[in-house]
Amino acid sequence: MKSDVTLKGKLGIVLKSGMVLMKSYISVKDQVKILKTCRNLGLGSGGFYQPGYRDGAKLHLKMMCLGKNWDPQTSEYGDYRLIDGAKPPMIPPEFLQLVEKAIRDSHDLLAQDSKGINPEKILPWMSPNICLVNFYSENGRLGLHQDKDESEVSLREGLPVVSFSIGDSADFLYGDQRDVDKADKILLESGDVLIFGGSSRHIFHGVTAIHPNTVPKLLSEETNLRPGRLNLTFRQS
Repeated sequence: MKSDVTLKGKLGIVLKSGMVLMKSYISVKDQVKILKTCRNLGLGSGGFYQPGYRDGAKLHLKMMCLGKNWDPQTSEYGDYRLIDGAKPPMIPPEFLQLVEKAIRDSHDLLAQDSKGINPEKILPWMSPNICLVNFYSENGRLGLHQDKDESEVSLREGLPVVSFSIGDSADFLYGDQRDVDKADKILLESGDVLIFGGSSRHIFHGVTAIHPNTVPKLLSEETNLRPGRLNLTFRQS
């Protein structure tokens, strides 16, 4: 199931049940604020680092956790980062407000497409207490995986993941199996918001390529953003 709907003049795409892409949703002005906030937080305690797995392999990205720390070696959330004991910064209130607005607007989009079904049954509400901030360089990528380290209740109820894209565009794969050849692909551009929850909460997804020199000109001028993509994913533990 894939259908296009519009809300307040902006394009929304229902990719499948519980999965909505809102194109150019975040204004360039707000993107600048988000980027500058993440940059400032990333330079402090609990800021950006390159995470790795138990076997020593490093992820092809830089990461910072807000609210709670996620450890790729244990696949668990905690109050402190194991590698250095740093406490993650809190999620800025303006980020939470934008997430709430995005979910509310996604419900309005689904109401146009759901044939009378309550949108909250398709895409539940959530109150994020976790945000993973990933920065992908031009060579960055992330293999197909599921976001499944949240609580049993969160996963069972299908509480959504809300993803902000800022900077260069990226190829995003998603599907019901961990099979690149069977996955669908969409282009995530700066300002896009992707939400997946409900029956789509357990999709496999990943980033296969970053497209250089695709960052909006005004965003680049206002922030001096280095080549790459900043991705914020919000979820409730």
